Amino acid sequence: MTEVTDLLDAGERLDLEGLRALQLERLRTSLRHAYDNVPFYRESFDKAGIRPEDCTSLADLARLPFTTKADLRENYPYGMFAVPQHRIRRLHASSGTTGRPTVVGYTDGDLSLWADMVARSIRAAGGRPGDKVHVAYGYGLFTGGLGAHYGAERLGCTVIPASGGMTARQVQLIQDLKPEIIMVTPSYMLTLLDEFERQGVDPRGTSLRVGIFGAEPWTEQMRREIEERFAIDAVDIYGLSEVIGPGVAQECVETKDGLHVWEDHFFPEIVDPITGQPLPDGEEGELVFTSLTKEAMPIIRYRTRDLTRLLPGTARVFRRMEKITGRSDDMVILRGVNLFPTQVEEIVLRTPGVAPHFQLRLSREGRMDALTVRAEARPDASPEVRDAAARSIAAAVKDGIGVSVTVEIVEPESLERSVGKIRRIVDLRPEQ
Repeated sequence: MTEVTDLLDAGERLDLEGLRALQLERLRTSLRHAYDNVPFYRESFDKAGIRPEDCTSLADLARLPFTTKADLRENYPYGMFAVPQHRIRRLHASSGTTGRPTVVGYTDGDLSLWADMVARSIRAAGGRPGDKVHVAYGYGLFTGGLGAHYGAERLGCTVIPASGGMTARQVQLIQDLKPEIIMVTPSYMLTLLDEFERQGVDPRGTSLRVGIFGAEPWTEQMRREIEERFAIDAVDIYGLSEVIGPGVAQECVETKDGLHVWEDHFFPEIVDPITGQPLPDGEEGELVFTSLTKEAMPIIRYRTRDLTRLLPGTARVFRRMEKITGRSDDMVILRGVNLFPTQVEEIVLRTPGVAPHFQLRLSREGRMDALTVRAEARPDASPEVRDAAARSIAAAVKDGIGVSVTVEIVEPESLERSVGKIRRIVDLRPEQ
């Protein structure tokens, strides 16, 4: 049998010294590319009094200004591009639900790099050439579907481009076409689980052996539920369109101890989300990325708003990032208490009669903020079970997080979804 180490590509075989030397070389090239070809970066660097050649060590990166999503939106649609339009082969964009979408472009080289990184990720997750990969991420401007698709093909897999939606048909395709791997949001995987059970099909009896889940934060408790009820390995993939798409970091199936960042192409930092000061490895803060090899749209010190920490590599030389615990812009401050959706998710997951689909709705009652947790009932939950679930969730939030909330148990599949994800926070408070 072929050993995993025999499958690693040249980047994964680097030792730490070789990796750091390569990162610095590529960083200096990427900074020069951005400075010479993107007016935003030239102005930003000049204002900070630093030029690309001033970056003589990886530590010097911290001297450069951040890039934010607001910067991308202000330069909508093509102001952040570093190559002429005729070199752009594809455009993707964020959903733009909270403002203008962020548009990203890809050259031929970028698309090839992206496919390589997703192929590397699928292999780290346990995928092998010849496997069938059921892609249930949405296709279109969202990067999930096409990113997974081309990466699976690059690895030599057979792709089943199911996309999102049509849940009953997805279950039928999994039974008939017998994929070994599924790539999907974890919340939609649980929707598929409900559909298997509704159809009277044992989800543990499918051909699936690996689930690669991303595009939203998910907890260890959700991993355990998916693994136990599907009899598969559930591993995490990370990415965002502004950096390239899925395939920036991947959890290795043999360790499941956090996501190895593909540091030969994407340089990570952790900063204090309030002050912006760099934090040492091991401390939790906001994840920041700098691209090292992108052509169409280099990104320098991009603030992801995702909260995690960096740890030493285990299965690979690359550093690991812990599973995302939340986003700095998703943190709810309710009557002085900090609350993240993932904290509520852990409670919902362990509550009988409730599906793992919930939403937090912020409102204002008089001068006080109020929070309502809406959670979907399981299809077979009786009115008595639903009432008990509401009381249980409210008590657990009060005891575990320290705030009082209202809990509503709503009908199955009644919460709004987008590309397989539920909108976790709805802020109904009037603007100040």
